[in-house]
Amino acid sequence: MAPPEGPRAPLEFGGPLGAAALLLLLPATMFHLLLAARSGPARLLGPPASLPGLEALWSPRALLLWLAWLGLQAALYLLPARKVAEGQELEDKSRLRYPINGFQALVLTALLVGLGVSAGLPLGALPEMLLPLAFVATLTAFIFSLFLYMKAQVAPVSALAPGGISGNPIYDFFLGRELNPRICFFDFKYFCELRPGLIGWVLINLALLVKEAELRGSPSLAMWLVNGFQLLYVGDALWHEEAILTTMDITHDGFGFMLAFGDIAWVPFTYSLQAQFLLRHPQPLGLPMASAICLINGLETISTATGRKLLVSGWWGMVRHPNYLGDLIMALAWSLPCGVSHLLPYFYLLYFTALLVHREARDERQCLQKYGLAWQEYCRRVPYRIVPYIY
Repeated sequence: MAPPEGPRAPLEFGGPLGAAALLLLLPATMFHLLLAARSGPARLLGPPASLPGLEALWSPRALLLWLAWLGLQAALYLLPARKVAEGQELEDKSRLRYPINGFQALVLTALLVGLGVSAGLPLGALPEMLLPLAFVATLTAFIFSLFLYMKAQVAPVSALAPGGISGNPIYDFFLGRELNPRICFFDFKYFCELRPGLIGWVLINLALLVKEAELRGSPSLAMWLVNGFQLLYVGDALWHEEAILTTMDITHDGFGFMLAFGDIAWVPFTYSLQAQFLLRHPQPLGLPMASAICLINGLETISTATGRKLLVSGWWGMVRHPNYLGDLIMALAWSLPCGVSHLLPYFYLLYFTALLVHREARDERQCLQKYGLAWQEYCRRVPYRIVPYIY
């Protein structure tokens, strides 16, 4: 079947072959990291010490727990919101409405988990279920992405994303065909973007902290720092949930396997890597070093532009994407409590560097189309992209 007419984005990720490779490589990388973090050598590079059998990956209990988690977050999404915001104007001139209640979902989840723990919920048992939970999350992402792809077949052309109408089924399955897939007012992409994955990430971190306390009597300072930094990040993201409505994920990218797997599987099970590492590889951390790491994490509060003018003063006069520089500094602060004896905890920093360089290139193309000559002048006056005098 020929692809529908409409504006198309250039092929990314190496086209259909690259998309097919990433369908396998992303889950494989996630499971490699999970296995490496729980192994003695904790090697980022090289094969894991042993491969798990199917009995270690499949668990009906994990499936029920995962479905209950998704159901809980969906129910919290449907609760009355403190605010309903409008998204950006779509191709058909309409604007979708989004509930701003992500922080409310975080707080209610924390209350429910607290009640469960007080009633005897064994939160410390969760770290032993990470492999089967990651497995069912990956299965969910594939099945959900297939549903999204089939749903997009009957969507109007105006509802499709420019990047998801290549006509190649593997590429479009990976990138996502429909821009804002919904059933009634339940927006699948918006829900997955910040809810089950981000809140699940901090829950996994908390479970790892509880498990460390059970094993060693109390959580280490390094574990406290990692939990605190990442909880602050997630809480800030959910408090400012409305800001996501202007990001490329919402305004430009279709909702396919790339975002579905990233949101519900990659984020909770990969972003918790530092806490996973610390549970089995405790690191000594003194107060002076902890204070220095806190200062580094505080540098992440580089402001971002909220208006449409191209700023050439302050941070935005030094690099064109200072918010990405802040993200990299933050990623470094999350990894430093894990010491420098292993490369594994720094995977997030390495991965995020590659991600932001790729995203920055996409931003550049979008800004050139949007601002034209004004963007070219801005690039002339601000030649560095992310890191001053380096890149």
